[in-house]
Amino acid sequence: MLTVWGRPNSINVQIVMWTAAELELETDRKDVGGAFGGLDTPDYRAMNPNGRIPTVQDGDLTIWESNACARYLAARYGAGSLWPEDPAERATADMWMDWKKTSLMGPMTTVFWGLVRTPEADRDDAAITAAADSARTLYAMLDEWLAGKDYLLGDRLTIGDIPAGAMCYRFMNLVQDRPSMPNLEAWYERLSSRPAYRDHVMLPIT
Repeated sequence: MLTVWGRPNSINVQIVMWTAAELELETDRKDVGGAFGGLDTPDYRAMNPNGRIPTVQDGDLTIWESNACARYLAARYGAGSLWPEDPAERATADMWMDWKKTSLMGPMTTVFWGLVRTPEADRDDAAITAAADSARTLYAMLDEWLAGKDYLLGDRLTIGDIPAGAMCYRFMNLVQDRPSMPNLEAWYERLSSRPAYRDHVMLPIT
């Protein structure tokens, strides 16, 4: 059984839990981080010296960083399905996974913290507006990529869909006045039909 350390409303934990659920892996998730605390304890820092979530234990192996955890699970338990065996396909999946971290995470974090975690009277509306504009532009790029595809790599879900797909739930719920993105919207509907996505990503945004 996998042990996953991290609270369920963390998008980085959601990436790992969604991946594990798609692979039908039994998991024991333990609440740490945020209101639960526990990240600065000696025991947790011994597992994850970075002191963040998620952390995954699989037997004697302990790993952290959400994309690394998801890649490991897909490679070990989902070769040929979530984990593309072709190096070119895997590079494409990696590209979109890293795009979520390096490009999408910044503006969407500003939107999330501004609209969800900050009292209305204290919000920086200009920063939120600019970040939402950036998120629209980035997801419009993904909309173009998805033309003619069911998923990012073609006709099946892979690890490449999971980070941007997890963030898409927040984008659809927090960013208003979106331009028409028919390919993105169809992709989001496909994700929303998957029980693992509904169970681990489509949660209250808090």
